[in-house]
Parts: sequence; C-alpha cells; structure tokens
Amino acid sequence: MHHIPPSTGIPPEVRCAHDYERLAERFMAAPSHAYIAGGSGHDATVAANRAAFTAWDICPRVLADVRHGHTRLALPGAADLAHPVMLAPVAYQTLAHPQGELASAQAAEATHSGMLVSTLASHQLEDIARHTGPVRWFQLYLQPTREATLTLLRRAEAAGYTAIVFTLDASIQVPSLRALQAGFRLPAHAVAVHVDPQAAPVPEPLREGHSRIFQGVMQQAPRWDDLDWLLAQTTLPVWVKGVLHPSDARALQARGVAGVVVSNHGGRGLDGAPASLRMLPAVREAVGPSWPLLFDGGIRSGADVFKALALGADAVLVGRLQMYALSAAGALGVAHMLQLLRDELEICMAQAGCATLANIRGDCVLPLNTAFQPRITPDADHH
Repeated sequence: MHHIPPSTGIPPEVRCAHDYERLAERFMAAPSHAYIAGGSGHDATVAANRAAFTAWDICPRVLADVRHGHTRLALPGAADLAHPVMLAPVAYQTLAHPQGELASAQAAEATHSGMLVSTLASHQLEDIARHTGPVRWFQLYLQPTREATLTLLRRAEAAGYTAIVFTLDASIQVPSLRALQAGFRLPAHAVAVHVDPQAAPVPEPLREGHSRIFQGVMQQAPRWDDLDWLLAQTTLPVWVKGVLHPSDARALQARGVAGVVVSNHGGRGLDGAPASLRMLPAVREAVGPSWPLLFDGGIRSGADVFKALALGADAVLVGRLQMYALSAAGALGVAHMLQLLRDELEICMAQAGCATLANIRGDCVLPLNTAFQPRITPDADHH
C-alpha cells in the first residue's frame, strides 16, 4: 500500500495517544514503517517492552484533594520541566516527515516539553536548537576519533544544549528481520548530517583466528576510559542512556554521571533483553531514592507514564510514538500526542489521588496475580 502525505490537521481517528501508532502505516512507506516499528532480530524485546505494562494495575484512591495538582519537576540539565514526558533521541526523523527533527522541535517548544536530539539527526543540531524550547539535550554517540566527538560536543554546548546523553547500548545492532523482509534501505533523504562517512577509519584486516565481533566491531565500542574522558571535557550534566543492570547503574553513579536512562534501546540492541520496565525497580533500588532516572521503552499512554513513574522513573522518553505522530501530522501531530499523554497522565494521577509527581509511589501500582498488601498510612499522610 502506498503511503499518503502527512495531514494538515489532526486525523479525526485520533482519540488517544496510542491511536497514532494504529494510523502510522497509512502515512509511512511500508519499508520505513517496518524499520521504525521493528527492533532487532525477532523483535522479542520490542514485544516484551509493551507487554511489561500490562502486568501492572493502577490502584485508584478516594477523597484526595488534587485541586492544586501539577506535573512540574526538575532534572540535571532541565531545571524547570512542565511535565515528565520528553522526546527521545530518534534517528533519521525525515523517514517520517520531510521536516523531521525541526517539526519535533517545534512541537517540544509548543508543549513545553524536553527534547533529546540524536547524533544521527537529519538536520543540523544548531537548526534544531533554534526551533525548540530551553530544555534541549544532545544525545552523543562516540565518533571514530576523539577529535570528532569533541567537535560535536563543542557544537552542542555552543548551540545551548543543556545536557549530554551518552548512549552506550548501540555498539552492535542486529537488523530487524521484519525490516529486512520489507526490503528496507535508508532512502536518500534520510541522512545523518553530523556523521562524515569518510572520517571512519578503515578497519584492519582480521588476523587468522580473530572474531569479526570481538576483534572487529567491538574495537570501536565505548569503554570506561571513554566515559571518564567525556566527563572531563564538559561542565554540562552527562547522562548515560542504555542501562538495564543495577550494578552498571551503581558503577555509573559512582563515576559521576548526572543520571541514567533505563533503556534497552527500544528493543534495537540485544534481542531477548528484558523489558526496560521490568528492570526499572531494581535499578531504582540500587541507586537510592533521589538519584535521577529516566525511562525509555514502550510508552504508548499516560497510564504507561504513570506506571513507569511509580516503579522508579523521574521522567520518560517517547520514541516510536513520536515518529508515528510526526508521520501523521508533522509538528502538530507530535504536539497533539504530547498533550494527549500529559492529559492521560493527569487523569491517572487525579484518580489515584496523586496531586504531584512526588505522590506517585510504588504502592500506587499493583502487580497482577499478586495479593495486595497495602502500606496503611494515617489520614494526614494520604497524598
């Protein structure tokens, strides 16, 4: 089926944020949709990310006074966020819409949302910065040389980005079988403008007995000394994205990073990795109650946002849903999607008796098939 151009208005079928996913195939070329919707391998982790949310219920409360409720929060690099839903650093956004990241940036500004800009963006980071609001972070992939990495870092600093997000879980990405079967190839208009393909070093031929993975691909993978070097190069808060194991989170906390994004790269890394939501409580427990954690992986509704916050996140990132809304209606679609997520979150908060994000705690959600053992609190302590 041929895709149709983005709408000049909100498609009338959109009644909730999740509807943008249901409509996306109409607005995207089939191979591009397969690439965006897929992850790696058999997409087992993509499916796990979504399924994890169905394992939790939200418990409503009564008689709570939420008339002065709000969703404001502060994070390192984002002193005054209006709400906890941020745009994830999605690559090649011109796959979804000709304006790509420029449209997403306009939506972020219009909705007072934070935006993370990918190293693999299709527009220059300075141009994106001019379109977005004050909370703009730059997601950094390690480049073939430290000089090239430093050039990107200095450009982000000069353009007013307020935090750096160092992604560590993408050293190896196995193509999604779904995308391969659809015949996906990056079209000419989907380019990574910050990456110079000529700058990549020519790999040395593998010696006999060497692995094309260990001695090949992984030769360029980030290591602890690369993180230490990056931390020494900037005064901006440095977040690390792509953490699932609690021990990794503890080690990064000790190393001095500002916070981590609990993420399996949307299922684009190790196929068979656990759902991000499944690992979130253990990571929160490992780093303590106040160290900043973001969450990424499978958000489709405000209820999903609420569950992630209850299980330990301070804020969440939306990636695929951003691309789906972008494909349907450009900047207007992304802004509408963000507003819907915020409305849906506030509906959950109001019914669960949570006037602020600080009130969203672990006892607000209940795992399925588990007897409820409430923490009884005095009336005065009830939200």
